[in-house]
Amino acid sequence: MTNNNEKMSREEAGRKGGEATAKNHDKEFFQEIGQKGGEATSENHDKEFYQEIGQKGGEATSENHDKEFYQEIGQKGGEATSESHGKEFYQEIGEKGGEARANQ
Repeated sequence: MTNNNEKMSREEAGRKGGEATAKNHDKEFFQEIGQKGGEATSENHDKEFYQEIGQKGGEATSENHDKEFYQEIGQKGGEATSESHGKEFYQEIGEKGGEARANQ
C-alpha cells in the first residue's frame, strides 16, 4: 500500500487501472479490442510464429497435466460438440477426412 509520501508501485497502478477499465466497459468492448489485437497480430506474424507458440503452449500444458486430464477434457469436448452438432456435421467432416486421406 502507499502513503502520501510514496509513489504507487507499478503493480498497484496497473491493478487500479485495470479495475477502473473493467468498471467503465462492457463485454463487447473487450471482445472488440481483442479482435483488433488479434487482427494486428495476424498481420505481423506468419504461420511459423503460430506453430511455434502453439507448440510451446502445448509443451507447457503437457508438463503440468497427466493422462487423466487429457481424457477428461477430451470427453467434455466431445460431449459439447455432439450436443451442438447433428448427424450431417459428422458426415461432412468424415467426407473431408476421407478426401484428405485419398489425396495423400
